[in-house]
Amino acid sequence: PDLSGYEKYGLGNVKYNISRIHVTAVEFPSASISFIPGTGIKLVIGNASLTIDMNWNIRTWMFKDSGKSTVYISKVFVTAIFSTPPDNTGHTSMSLTGCRTTSGDIDIKLNGKS
Repeated sequence: PDLSGYEKYGLGNVKYNISRIHVTAVEFPSASISFIPGTGIKLVIGNASLTIDMNWNIRTWMFKDSGKSTVYISKVFVTAIFSTPPDNTGHTSMSLTGCRTTSGDIDIKLNGKS
């Protein structure tokens, strides 16, 4: 979905809109799944990265600008724990019981008129 809103900075508001958000690349160079007895499943993803392209525009009382942007997020680490209890029919169900995510580097390239 598009993101829009405004933030108050100094002497005025900055109105922004981010649209056409597309994930263009995802890499999982290290991923593992293991079973945790009595609990469920543990998923670990290490050193992942993703690239996102989008359009943006901003407007203040003094100026406006718009353009395209590429965001590259790297050194992403995710650990997720899923419980696997049986549901009321006896079939195994799955629910997320814990998740931790960290990212190391974020590189943002803005291309605009200014």
